[in-house]
Amino acid sequence: MSLFDQESADIGPPAPVEQEAPAPVEGAAVRRSPPPRTGPTTRVRLTVAYDGSGFRGFAPNLGVRTVAGDMAGALGRVLGAEVSLTCAGRTDAGVHAWGQVVHFDVQGDPDLVALQRSLNKMLGPAVVVRSAAVAAEGFDARHSATGRRYRYTVLNRVLPDPFLASTTWHVDHPLDLGSMTLACDPLIGEHDWSSFCKRPPGPDPERGPRSMVRVVREAAWTDLGGGVLRFEIEASAFCHQMVRSLVGTLVAVGLGKVRAGDIGALIRARTRAEASEPAPPHGLCLWEVTYGGS
Repeated sequence: MSLFDQESADIGPPAPVEQEAPAPVEGAAVRRSPPPRTGPTTRVRLTVAYDGSGFRGFAPNLGVRTVAGDMAGALGRVLGAEVSLTCAGRTDAGVHAWGQVVHFDVQGDPDLVALQRSLNKMLGPAVVVRSAAVAAEGFDARHSATGRRYRYTVLNRVLPDPFLASTTWHVDHPLDLGSMTLACDPLIGEHDWSSFCKRPPGPDPERGPRSMVRVVREAAWTDLGGGVLRFEIEASAFCHQMVRSLVGTLVAVGLGKVRAGDIGALIRARTRAEASEPAPPHGLCLWEVTYGGS
């Protein structure tokens, strides 16, 4: 058989020729994959501050930028492994935080000083890890929390302030702070907050039927001067849009649209239609989360 006969007999493409991998150059650095982390699991607790302006909330949400999405991506690059984040309060789009608490589990014993430094270089200034520590045994950022404190800031003067625009609600009509303070009294105590909450669909996957009952421990307005008014509220927990709905109604009291004496009746009505529209998200900040013994 001639050479041409042999070629015509081969129907498929020629078999690939195996090539020996080139030997490494002496003295050159060889890139190797990092060894998998082994050892016991460590639960890490982070205290995080963030400017919520550029985020669609804290919780992961496919296709949009979220605080948890940015944090999980940065942690994955630093630790070389995917992590799942649990937070104390899932803030909405545009809401800020100074004292958000987050936990995650990682194998081994991470260098938390280096971890905090790396995360702040990658995430700052929009997201800043204020502290990083090994969590106590059994700690859960959400379920171990005994209280949450929010602050809402209103700028009550004729002209807006460009330097406060991203963190305050500008209300140009004069507010009656005395009436707004009086309207805070009925908020204290245990109530069903259905009138001030956006009821989520379906039961809680972890706890079953959802309750709108919360215990408010403190609610007060403070005049900081220069037309800056701060509303501060602490409760065992909050339901969705509760603080913003309360602020919207309290500002309506300050504008004379709602009477301070009607707040108790609004709470007892247990229907969202009775309350005012929620205040804008950018004036709200998750200020602090408390835990037993902390």
